[in-house]
Amino acid sequence: MAIERFPVEASHILMFARAVGDPNPIYADEAYAKGTEVGGIIAPPTFAQSSAQFDPDYFLRPRIGEPWFGSGKEPTGIKKEKKEEGESSGSAAGGLHAEQHFTYHRHLRPGDVLPGTVLPGETWEKEGKRSGKLVFSETITEYRDQNGELVITARGVGVRTERVIES
Repeated sequence: MAIERFPVEASHILMFARAVGDPNPIYADEAYAKGTEVGGIIAPPTFAQSSAQFDPDYFLRPRIGEPWFGSGKEPTGIKKEKKEEGESSGSAAGGLHAEQHFTYHRHLRPGDVLPGTVLPGETWEKEGKRSGKLVFSETITEYRDQNGELVITARGVGVRTERVIES
């Protein structure tokens, strides 16, 4: 995902913390946060993932008038098409999200504006006992602040299967 502009706002931090069920007052109470070691409101650890909503091409982002993963009309929101013989099956995204890591170089705060730059990661394979070949691919996104300083490095790993089609 490439993000041109990810504005971090106090209200977004509050809503995110509520959505993930984290009642820590450092995410919402300015008076409390000022008295802490960090000196102000900060974002929860996984908050950077919400930057996807600022990526117009993010595949899980809802689009008006289009079915989307999780829309509720179908169990997943995506109507399954019949597969031709020999086509592989899998999730709507073609794989699974396997890992997510965030390295914070400093706390994320209201007022930050972060572009996200996607960097190439590694790809590796493992042989699954039942699933055939597993192909892992890494995506690295660097978020820099309005001064160009690195704030967060996000590393995601996806996995997909490659099954041998028997003839």
